Parts: sequence; C-alpha cells; structure tokens
Amino acid sequence: MYLVKSPLLLKWYYPSLTWNKPRNESVIYLTFDDGPIPDVTAFVLKTLKSFDAKATFFCIGDNIVKHPDVFEQIKKEGHRIGNHTFNHLKGWKTEDQVYLGNFKKCQELTGTNLFRPPYGRIKKSQISAIRSANPEMQIIMWDVLSGDFDKELSPEKCYENVIKHTQNGSVIVFHDSLKAFERLEYALPLALKYFKEQGYQFGLL
Repeated sequence: MYLVKSPLLLKWYYPSLTWNKPRNESVIYLTFDDGPIPDVTAFVLKTLKSFDAKATFFCIGDNIVKHPDVFEQIKKEGHRIGNHTFNHLKGWKTEDQVYLGNFKKCQELTGTNLFRPPYGRIKKSQISAIRSANPEMQIIMWDVLSGDFDKELSPEKCYENVIKHTQNGSVIVFHDSLKAFERLEYALPLALKYFKEQGYQFGLL
C-alpha cells in the first residue's frame, strides 16, 4: 500500500524532513529514484531535454558502480544527484549502523548534500546518525508519488496521479527503474507537456 499524496500526519511526525518547497511560486521539483539504469535513465534524460527541464536523481550506489557512464551523463546534462543508499535499504527493518554504513558507501560515490530514504522509510535515530555524520545533509521526501513502480497501476492512472496532486512547490517522485518503465514511458512526456502548458518551471533541489 502507498499514498499518492503524503499525509499531514507524516509531515507532522517528521518535521525536519523536506516534503515540499515554498508554495508561493509556480516551481515544481521532478525527482527520479533507483537509477541509473541504462535504457530507462537514457529515456528520462532525453525526455527532460526535449522539454528543457532539470531534475534531481536519487541514485542507488550499486547501480552507479554498474553503470558509471550513465551516472556521468546525468551530471553532464546539468541535473542534480542525491544519495539513495548503496543497496536500497528499508530503514525500518535495518539496524542503524548497517543503514548508516550503506548510506556512507553511496555517499562516497555521490558526494551530495541530498538524501532520500528508500521507500520513504527511515527511523528518527537514523536521521540523527546521518545528520551527525553530514550536518549539511537535506533529507528529501515528497508530496506527490506517481506510483509508476506499481505494476497493477495503468499508465493512464499514473499520469493522472501526478497532474491531479501537483501544486506550486511540489516534489514529485518518478522511478528510472525497469519495473516502472511501462508507466514512466507513458506518463512522463504527458506530464511534462501538461506542466509546461500550466506555466510551471522545473526547479533543482
């Protein structure tokens, strides 16, 4: 089970995390989790370029090691990089020291000040450990989840999820993963076209 729009209760419980950016300007923030994956990330980069849009990619360390050329291409095209752990660990089910070690292993490759916990699941003790090791680290959540990872979701519904819930300052999650590709391939170009027509700018985190 997942929620397309992040509930206020979660934002209240984790107030120090970034769920959205200021609502007073027509700027939205596209993010892509779980890459880099050659064909999928290449599609995302090509689509973003066609709409003159920038995004933030929360990369898995193991995928960076496997596909360093794709990782470098993301940076070369002016997008931002975020840490998404080395092995896509679920914080609630992982011991703090193991989680921190996996975060650090990915951080050695990304050198970023942005982190997104896989599945959005992280314990407060893990947040404290990460910030003790990296005081400037911003932990980025989201307020719009496309659901592109859900194989039971239609591509049309994925697109609808995004445009229905996005507003000024929204942080939107897509996935440049093989599992998500069928829905991503359909929804991303249409969403970018819609956002352009609505006058949104695409910001970098």
